[in-house]
Amino acid sequence: MADRTVRITIGGLVQGVGFRYFVYREAQALGLTGYTQNLPTGQVEIVASGDRGLLDEFIKVARVGPRYASVSQLEVEEITPREPFTDFRIR
Repeated sequence: MADRTVRITIGGLVQGVGFRYFVYREAQALGLTGYTQNLPTGQVEIVASGDRGLLDEFIKVARVGPRYASVSQLEVEEITPREPFTDFRIR
């Protein structure tokens, strides 16, 4: 069971620059579960579950993003998932 689940909303130049794929690879490397998706607002949403320390590391990486991204906003909200995640997916 995950220690923590967070919803991360990221704004800036984050769509069309490989942000979701970057997040997917980082989440896989850290053993996190959840998903990432583009939002109609131009933001990227990430819901991630895992160890608190690993999530903190993940948030630091997401704040920077991939090479061509420009993150201008990052909000983190701790949530209770409706059901446990079994893997990390791109939606």
